[in-house]
Amino acid sequence: MSLLSDNVIPGKQGRIFGTNAMEEKDMLDIKNSLLEMEGISYVEINTLIFPREFTVQSTKIVAVNDIENKVRSIGFHVIPK
Repeated sequence: MSLLSDNVIPGKQGRIFGTNAMEEKDMLDIKNSLLEMEGISYVEINTLIFPREFTVQSTKIVAVNDIENKVRSIGFHVIPK
């Protein structure tokens, strides 16, 4: 485990996550819940591919574990890519 694999590093590139959420409403719920977290500045949703993906950009170091727990709390799973 390292700083890069365990965290979302600040910057424009962000970190991509795959999810089991299928509906657009579910993806918006994930986006809104992540934007409530401190340090997360932008979440981009990609619904054109399967499995669905979203990219998280941050203004400070955010643990991947925290993102996984936040999404799990609303009923979905995420996997960092």
